[in-house]
Amino acid sequence: MSSLSIRISDEVSSALAAGKPVVALESTIISHGLPRPRNFEAAQEFEAILRDAGVTPATIAVIDGVPNVGLDDQGVRRIAEDEAMFKASVRDLAVLAAKGASGATTVAATAFLADKAGVRVFATGGLGGVHRGASSTFDESADLSVMARTPVTIVSAGVKSVLDIAATLERLETFSVPVLGYRTDEFPSFWLRTSGHALDWRVESADEIAAVMRQQDALGERAGILVANPLPEGQQWDPATHDRVLAEALAAADDQGVHGKAVTPFLLNTIVEASGGVSLEVNLDIARNNVALAGEIATAWAAGSGA
Repeated sequence: MSSLSIRISDEVSSALAAGKPVVALESTIISHGLPRPRNFEAAQEFEAILRDAGVTPATIAVIDGVPNVGLDDQGVRRIAEDEAMFKASVRDLAVLAAKGASGATTVAATAFLADKAGVRVFATGGLGGVHRGASSTFDESADLSVMARTPVTIVSAGVKSVLDIAATLERLETFSVPVLGYRTDEFPSFWLRTSGHALDWRVESADEIAAVMRQQDALGERAGILVANPLPEGQQWDPATHDRVLAEALAAADDQGVHGKAVTPFLLNTIVEASGGVSLEVNLDIARNNVALAGEIATAWAAGSGA
């Protein structure tokens, strides 16, 4: 039986072989999460943050049917500029491979492919979760179920406030996914530092997170770890404005019958427009902040000889 071929870039392969720190980066944030041409500039910046810290970036995407772990500049540009780029979760990988098609990977697909390549740390903006009204629609991100069986540590600013945060945390508990608040006792809600939902575990350093990773491995546990990393003080969106714009965006999605995978991109685009671009700048601060922390965690993980 043949196995799916994964192309690991020379840069990423060399770093992994040498036990050096590597951080996976998703490509959906480039293709669907940020407007053009800002998205290409942002993708380059995220990789530069890691390289400046001595960490190898591994941006992940499917190019012409082949999953790539680590993209060159041309590959990143293609993800950023191709408006027909498919938004690919794990269930889509086999179809893309069979058709020789291309896709930007979601959190779920990025974590899945990172694990296949041996990359243990992954930075994203916000994790997918349980959608509002999921009790009747059953609309829940595959990010959660994939985390339950994929030993990758994901750094995110919680989940987007467009989701049902309480239900998402309950689901993560059901899946036995540890949620670690990085220097916080409360789960963040993407654009905002807080959500009103307390966390069981708080950590203060990248070394502490790497220690949890090693103990998770020692237990033989295959679930991933979620590091909830709130924005620094002063960078969050104004809460009152956030609440108003979010309510307007949710109403617009409902009025226009937007559902499924189209909901989050629609809401994010609507919110960017309604906020006059403020939310976009916060999005970028979130990503930068998470990428930087992921780099610290990967460095601590590599230093502990756990990779």
